[in-house]
Amino acid sequence: MKLAYFDCFSGISGDMTLGALVDAGCSLELLRFGLQGLQVPGWTIAAEKVWKNGMSATFVRVTTEDQSKHRSLSTILEILEKSNLSESVRTNASAIFRKLGEAEASVHDVTLEKIHFHEVGAVDAIVDIVGACIGFEALGLQKFACSPLNVGGGTAKMAHGILPVPAPATAKLLQGKPTYSNGVQRELVTPTGAEISWLALQ
Repeated sequence: MKLAYFDCFSGISGDMTLGALVDAGCSLELLRFGLQGLQVPGWTIAAEKVWKNGMSATFVRVTTEDQSKHRSLSTILEILEKSNLSESVRTNASAIFRKLGEAEASVHDVTLEKIHFHEVGAVDAIVDIVGACIGFEALGLQKFACSPLNVGGGTAKMAHGILPVPAPATAKLLQGKPTYSNGVQRELVTPTGAEISWLALQ
C-alpha cells in the first residue's frame, strides 16, 4: 500500500498539489489525458520548473476561458457523473465537493441544496481537484497523511467580501485538525487545498 504524506509547512493549494504530484512521478501528459475525461472545455494545463527560496520546484498552472465562478453542488456532481473519469476518480472528487458543500452549508446556515460554490465552482478549481484525484490514482496512492497545516493569517478578498484567514468554510473543514500560523499575513490554505487535504485529515 502506497501512502502520500502532505508536508504543509507553507499551506496547501490546488496548484501546489498538482506540482507535487508531477514531481512525485505523475506525468503532465497523463494528467492532461485524464482530465479530458471531465468533458469540460476551455482549459489548458502546463508545468514549468521554478526556483523557490533556492530550491527547484514544479509549478503547474491551469488556465481557463470560463468566466463562470458560480456553480451549485448538484451541477458539479452532475458534471462528474456524466464524465468519462474512472470510478475511483469520480468517487474521490465527488466526496471532496460534498464535504465542502457541507462546510459551506454550515457556515451560511442553509441547506445543502442551496449551496452555490464561488471560487471553487470555477473550472480551474474543478480541474485542480479532479487532477489531484487522477494523480492519486496514477501513483497508486491508497492512504494519506498530513502534517499540521500552516494556515497563514490576516484577511483575503473573496466572493462574499473581505474575510478572515482561514476563510469560514476552510476553517470548518479543518475544525479539530492540527493547524497553526507562523504569522504570515496571507492565505496559505486555499479552499481547494483544504478540500484536497481533507482526504489526508479525515
